[in-house]
Amino acid sequence: MTVSPETGNEDRLLFELKRSGALPAATLAAACAITPMGAHKLLGRLEAQGLVVGREDHGDAPRVGRPRKLWALTAAGHGRFPDRHADLTVQLVHQVRTVLGEAALDQLIAARERDSDLRYTAALARCRSAGDRLRELARLRADEGYMARVERQGRDWVLIEDHCPICAAAQSCQGFCRSELALFQRCLGPDWVVARTEHLLAGARRCAYRISAAAVPGEATDAPPQDTM
Repeated sequence: MTVSPETGNEDRLLFELKRSGALPAATLAAACAITPMGAHKLLGRLEAQGLVVGREDHGDAPRVGRPRKLWALTAAGHGRFPDRHADLTVQLVHQVRTVLGEAALDQLIAARERDSDLRYTAALARCRSAGDRLRELARLRADEGYMARVERQGRDWVLIEDHCPICAAAQSCQGFCRSELALFQRCLGPDWVVARTEHLLAGARRCAYRISAAAVPGEATDAPPQDTM
């Protein structure tokens, strides 16, 4: 959802904070032509949504009485405004492919994969159990904007990503998707088999990966699972 000054009062407050920076509620009320009480009510609602934050303004000069409160956008609040980064990403992918060739694009994707591999491997190495490793992988992905979580399903685990922040790039070059699948497999190691079961680019509403314990040579396939998670 995007914000414009022609929409409702909540969006008008967000727009004014984006344009002017941190402001007290009274100034916001005047700018949006609403009452101070109405501004406070709206700001409280926006704060509950994580879109704005209020901080005391101590300033440089001494003030009489309590310090006033200034309201500012959070990162989520800034995210409500139009962003053309997806278009830029698609253009860059196209230009690399056109100017430098497919091999150069593959090299860039491989470099991104190596960088992620180093970060993920270092983080997962601190985990004591397989379950902790999978939960840490989901946390890392969530921090990158994938809205990731992990669920236990019978003998297996499922890594679910409800959002793809690189969807535009992946649509232009599915090497990104192949790279991420290979990355998960390498980070989790040979004891696990990672298979994509849902794919956003194939029409699913999200991406999901089933993570199963690798079969041990000579072990019966119907052996009970060793739950050390």
